[in-house]
Amino acid sequence: MGETTATIEKMLTVLLEEHKYTTLRDVLNTMAAADIAQLLDSLPHEKMPILFRLLSKELAAETFVEMDADLQESLIRGFSDNELKEVVDELYVDDAVDIIEEMPANVVRRILRQTDPDMRKMINEILKYPDDCAGSIMTTEYVNFKPDLTVAEAIKHIRRSGVDKETIYTCYVTKSDRTLIGIVSVQKLLIADDDDEISNIMEENVISVNTLDDREDVANKFAKYNLIALPVVDRENRLVGIVTVDDAIDVIREEATEDIEKMAAITPSDKPYLKASVLELWKARIPWLLLLMLSSTFTGLIITRFESALAACGILAAYIPMLMGTGGNSGSQASVAVIRGLSLDEIDFSDIFRVQWKEIRVSVMCGITLAAANLIKLLLFDRVGISVALVVSVALAVTVITAKFVGCSLPILSKKIGFDPAVMASPFITTIVDAISLLIYFYFASIIL
Repeated sequence: MGETTATIEKMLTVLLEEHKYTTLRDVLNTMAAADIAQLLDSLPHEKMPILFRLLSKELAAETFVEMDADLQESLIRGFSDNELKEVVDELYVDDAVDIIEEMPANVVRRILRQTDPDMRKMINEILKYPDDCAGSIMTTEYVNFKPDLTVAEAIKHIRRSGVDKETIYTCYVTKSDRTLIGIVSVQKLLIADDDDEISNIMEENVISVNTLDDREDVANKFAKYNLIALPVVDRENRLVGIVTVDDAIDVIREEATEDIEKMAAITPSDKPYLKASVLELWKARIPWLLLLMLSSTFTGLIITRFESALAACGILAAYIPMLMGTGGNSGSQASVAVIRGLSLDEIDFSDIFRVQWKEIRVSVMCGITLAAANLIKLLLFDRVGISVALVVSVALAVTVITAKFVGCSLPILSKKIGFDPAVMASPFITTIVDAISLLIYFYFASIIL
């Protein structure tokens, strides 16, 4: 795929240098908008406006939506008012909102000046919702019918207004006050008789979400119910917009990226890695590293506390890294599995005892296996005394059990008190387990030795 992209990029560069604009237009118009956006990003920025102007109006708008915010801003600054209006007129409302949210104030004012009053009103309606709710990702461009409409009238309505709607495959049935009472698919319309009323063929059991519902929960409903669009209603069940599957996929991708960054103890960022500056990456990472460094001082305090024990039996120090590393890995395994279950709504707080009981059984099996393997290694290869081998192996088994218990419990408890469970992943679990593993290690050392 990378070789194909490089070949197309070279071909476009050659055509551009030879001023073969007709051929360029023909090639670009056969490509998908996302691929064109990727190619434009890889070309020198001074050549980007020339290629963009060769696109048809619809393809130009679709490509513009797929571009990064900095490229969009660069193009907007180079557009004339007429060119900007042509692009804005082809955008769906939710795409226009996404672009406006990424732009500086002076660019936003210019975009809004080029939008018609109706679209400006719809944009402002969406912008008033918080960023993390369903209202912020919905579009107000949908097809709706009154229940007493006939199938023939409904199809005629789609033909007249459907060109400006984001999707026509699912249509919504509302009362005069916009109360949502049903949905009907285009498939049903096509196979129904022309004189059938919409109220007779519509589906009344409608799955919908509220404008203030969390957008991650909204996106998960698409996967659960296999939807291509989801109606958004207010508290009075009045239809105010719809969320389409492409927006749900974007949310899932953004939330997954955010969770991965949190699990790695990095402050989430909207910028791709290669677009972020060194200073921005430093700011995202250093607060967590400082916090984890300070919390790791407990490990040093524990070692200092048992300094005399280490001095009496120096071989114990050699196995501290193995013990802490295994404990951290064990806790991370449990925490990642539970965090994933929480994000998919497979696990709730009421399941905490079931999760703990399952992880305890798993940890006992893992702990015994690791302890047995370690005991054999210590006796046959390291040739340490039986008492030291027992200390290390027993401490290892108990550490694994404790680590998995902590790893499965903390994410569930953190979600219950309102924290993001992803924060309780590898770095924090490892830091906590490191301290616990040392306490266990020295406890058994003091008993057995």
